[in-house]
Amino acid sequence: MDTQRLLEQAERLSKALTPGDLDHTLARITAAAVEVLPEVDYASMTVLHFDGRLETVAPTDELLWGVDAAQYELREGPCYDAAADAVHVVSPYLNDDPRFPRYAVTAVAAGIEAQAGIRLFEASKSRGALNLYAREPGAFSDLGAIGRLFQHQAATAIDYAREIHNLQEAVRTRGLIGNAVGIVMERYQLTDDRAFAFLTRLSQDGNVKLRVIAEQIVAGGTTH
Repeated sequence: MDTQRLLEQAERLSKALTPGDLDHTLARITAAAVEVLPEVDYASMTVLHFDGRLETVAPTDELLWGVDAAQYELREGPCYDAAADAVHVVSPYLNDDPRFPRYAVTAVAAGIEAQAGIRLFEASKSRGALNLYAREPGAFSDLGAIGRLFQHQAATAIDYAREIHNLQEAVRTRGLIGNAVGIVMERYQLTDDRAFAFLTRLSQDGNVKLRVIAEQIVAGGTTH
């Protein structure tokens, strides 16, 4: 791809990956993959959770629910490998790929001839990979510079969304604990320091997060 074409694609990508919350960001990534990346007909995200559960997020077509589910069940396929083991997995000819003999039967029957999986993020409790699907065999033989650019931009967008989510959660938790402290102060005629210490002791004695204790108190749960 020549420099001018790459710059044009980069501009399109920048406009497509608009900032937002995490769900919005993941949906924009899969939509942008179909719009911007060459040879991509469908896209989805696979999230591998810390307990081993695999989840499909933001598919651009209904058929991907079944295709992705087959990979999870078989523990085989580019999107499974990209989420679980490898960083970058490409299969231009699924029907002839010896790595995925069982999954290829399902994919080709659904009209998928080529596939790529690209790891986008790795957090303490989850990993995420972008799944690219093509109806034409031979696709994704060389995603080239635009593929690497997309991977970088998408990962940056996810980091931004996760940061915003964490900030929102921190603000929500702080407000929740503040409400619980106020309830305890009124209920037991305590100062704010002593009320907070009371909540902390409940948390430590019960080995329960302070946020959970606060939720119980605000919802009318017992403090005994």
